[in-house]
Amino acid sequence: MLQRADCLYSPERVESALSAMAARINQTLSGSDPLVICVMTGGVVPFGQLLPRFQFPLQIDYVHATRYGKRLQGGQLQWISGPHQDPRDRVVLLIDDILDEGTTLAGIEARYRDDGAREVHKAVLVVKDRPRQHDVKVEFAGLEVPNRYVFGCGMDYKGYLRNIAGIYAEVEL
Repeated sequence: MLQRADCLYSPERVESALSAMAARINQTLSGSDPLVICVMTGGVVPFGQLLPRFQFPLQIDYVHATRYGKRLQGGQLQWISGPHQDPRDRVVLLIDDILDEGTTLAGIEARYRDDGAREVHKAVLVVKDRPRQHDVKVEFAGLEVPNRYVFGCGMDYKGYLRNIAGIYAEVEL
């Protein structure tokens, strides 16, 4: 298991970022009756923390598409579950934990667009500072992290530590 980690963001700083994200989302999506999607599994923590901050009517759904599983590096996108609600002619908000390479979020966005969503917005708690394989525009981002292996607030370390309130990075040796 993990021996040492650097704290990149305290729980208080994460809460502040979530509140700022929610304020921007409220301003942008108010009146649009959006379909708000939790991108499993990492997105469950930011989704659960953002949802009560939204001040507009909405419906929720989830998708489970992954490239990682318990691996530290991503592979091909695998659809495990969803979508379950019809996005046709709807405004969709995808909520995920991190924008890393962009492959997963780009694939999920493409699926919703192919299924007839009128608009697709993306919200991620963390944007990793790194080159991306896909040009994914994230409208609502909370924090930026360096190109290191990060965990906490939904992001895992070998299947564990998603429940940590702050955001941490594996110590580089």
